[in-house]
Amino acid sequence: MSADGESGVPVNADSVADTVLHRTDNSVSWITLNRPEAMNAVTWDQRERIIALLADASADPGVRAVVITATGKGFCAGADLRGAPAREGERVAGDVARTIRRGAQRLIAAVLDCEKPVIAAVNGTAAGIGAHLAFACDLVLAAESARFIEVFVRRGLVPDGGGAYLLPRLVGPQRAKELMFFGDALSAVDAQRLGLVNRVLAAGDLEKTAREWSERLAQGPTRALALTKELVNASLDADRATAFAAEAAAQEINMTTSDANEGVASFVERRVPRYRGL
Repeated sequence: MSADGESGVPVNADSVADTVLHRTDNSVSWITLNRPEAMNAVTWDQRERIIALLADASADPGVRAVVITATGKGFCAGADLRGAPAREGERVAGDVARTIRRGAQRLIAAVLDCEKPVIAAVNGTAAGIGAHLAFACDLVLAAESARFIEVFVRRGLVPDGGGAYLLPRLVGPQRAKELMFFGDALSAVDAQRLGLVNRVLAAGDLEKTAREWSERLAQGPTRALALTKELVNASLDADRATAFAAEAAAQEINMTTSDANEGVASFVERRVPRYRGL
């Protein structure tokens, strides 16, 4: 089962709209975890709202980039399963696996499968599924105070939420095992050194940089970015022939878009392209 971080704070009675804030600004969907008193340990209701917002971002042509961040001192301290729907009767074989598939794995898959580029702006501790939520994003910005913790081993648990899938692909199997076997806190600087974080920033610069990066992405060729994301995410699971075939197919699809035609035209006409995300 998913491991909590260090919060130990009961789920409050606020509506999920209050605990996952959302706004769209300059074509960027901002998703903000807002349970600072619980270090943003994510509840069942919050998870479902995040998944829905990411699906909406994929489908909405008015959204061209996504930022996931949080309020307070924690990005996400893990999963808080106390908000999950109760199940009557004893646990039976298959319940745990089903919970993981329907819960943590769906959340991580929603980030990986989002058709818009997703930036994590990690403002504080990211533990357990919170760390994996950040690692699943396309780009990761971290405040200097951020820490990443594979907390599962501290609870005697196996990592979930795609951790054993994500980490070896990001840092290699030996580093992944070190992080998961010991569960030591990884500073933002060390996370950047390992390739888990793109930039480490002063706390006051985190939102500013997330805004600059996301708005730059939102002005780009949205479908080309989506296809590029799909190719990169699939590349480590594919042989060369499959990867090359996928690349050729993506090129074929992309050349049907208005933005691809605009990109070529702007090059020929020696002007700055004006992409519309179409």
